[in-house]
Formats: sequence, structure tokens, C-alpha cells
Amino acid sequence: MELLPLEYGKFLVKVARTTVEELLINGRKFPIPPDTPPELFEKRGVFVTIKTFPADQLRGCIGFPEPVMPLIEATIDAAISAATKDPRFPPMDPSELENVTFEVTVLTPPELLDVPPEKLPEEIKVGRDGLIVRCGFASGLLLPQVPVEWGWNEEEFLSQTCLKAGLPPDCWKSPYCQVYRFQGQIFKEVEPYGDIVEEKI
Repeated sequence: MELLPLEYGKFLVKVARTTVEELLINGRKFPIPPDTPPELFEKRGVFVTIKTFPADQLRGCIGFPEPVMPLIEATIDAAISAATKDPRFPPMDPSELENVTFEVTVLTPPELLDVPPEKLPEEIKVGRDGLIVRCGFASGLLLPQVPVEWGWNEEEFLSQTCLKAGLPPDCWKSPYCQVYRFQGQIFKEVEPYGDIVEEKI
């Protein structure tokens, strides 16, 4: 994956915040900005994460694992969903905007790990990879920053991704499950409406 420069990451994070502001305050969908760099029209997977500040607790996280639409469009749609459609949380209220930070993670295309299950922990690296586990109709995804935040090793990361899919924690050992890895480039606000940085994990 070609890495995005920080200026493009800042652009995406600002678009994510402005999108949610427009929706919550004015009740309308934010249009694609006319000054969007051409590179941001490439199809890429992306997740938008909203966290409380300063507690740094998850407030919403939704995205697109696959590169199914232009990155700028996917960021706008993911921001709306993270703020209003994450089933784990009630929809955001405008009063929360000053007390949350926005984070945009741009993804590489998922890569199927075609190895025997017992070899899977050797094929992933905490701090580099995100994971997707698919088994039947169940699917779970965890971003690369999650196992670092929780202090998991590779096997725990695999198990927690299974749990995210609603599956038993050891289901990654089944030959009927598929495990994918991907990488992510993370851009985030340091504080609400504050500086935007690229986070290295």
C-alpha cells in the first residue's frame, strides 16, 4: 500500500469530524469537498473511530474492510455510521462533539492467510497487522491498534477477533474458518479540534 502523506491524513480526519458536525447540527450530509486531492478518490478500505476525551473510551467505530469505494466517500459514510449507527452505542448528540476525538485508519486490502491453523500466529504480528476472521456467515474484524491497546499476543489477538465475530475464541483453529491480515495507517486528533498526527503503533 502506498502510504498517504500526513496532509492527506489531516484532510480525512477533518472531513470525518465536519461530516458528523453537519449531520448532528444541521441534519444534512456533508458533500465531498471540491478541494479533495485526487489520490483520495482511489478505492481504499477505511475505518473511522470516535473516542471520548480525555478518557479515551470507544464511542463508535465503523468502516469498510474492502476497497469498495473511493476513500473520501468511504470516510464520509464511515464517519456517519460511527457516530449514529454503531449498534454498541446510542447515536451521538451534538453536545458530545467537544468531548470526542476522531481517528481515521486507512487499510491495505485484506490478505488471506493460506496456512495450516497452527501456523497462523507465526503469520501475524501485533503492532503491524489487523485481522479479519470469517467462518460461515460470521465475520469479525479488529484494527491493528486494538491488540496493542489491550496488550494481547498473537494468539489472544486471533481469539479476540473470533469473539468479535460472535464465534468461540478458538475457532481460528478450525480449517473451516478463514483468517485475513491487513495493515493500517492511522491519523488521529490529539484532542477535540486539536492537532492531527499519524500514530505509529
